[in-house]
Amino acid sequence: MTKYKIPLEVVDLQGDGFHLLVEVVVFGQIFKAVLDTGASKSAFDMEIVSRLAPKDQIIHVPDHHAIGLGTTTMERYYVVCPEFKMGNLTIENYEVPVFDLSAIKFAYEKLKLPPVIGVIGGDILMDYKGIINYKSLSLSLSKN
Repeated sequence: MTKYKIPLEVVDLQGDGFHLLVEVVVFGQIFKAVLDTGASKSAFDMEIVSRLAPKDQIIHVPDHHAIGLGTTTMERYYVVCPEFKMGNLTIENYEVPVFDLSAIKFAYEKLKLPPVIGVIGGDILMDYKGIINYKSLSLSLSKN
């Protein structure tokens, strides 16, 4: 079994809770992403991905809508990242949904926090048996 221990960063949302951030590498660029245990899947921001990925790699899935809290009407797109890195974990040909995440980016900007590319969700946390350790601020992942 391969194990990965990935450092996390806590961001104080100025009295409105906390987010855990993790450093990721997407299309060769370093970003922060929110670790979101409530997200069924990881997702990246359409605007950022559009600057990094060739247009023909951002695939629209007509007749399918994203399911999330409060909505089932978001158009569905995805991109295949040839190499996605999080700590010492590398996932090749990682298929990830892309959405307009401008609300998250705006909130971070308003709080004078660095921008995030998106969220790391249940797909990775389940596949890699994610365990969050708040004391050591780390995410442990493992794969058989």
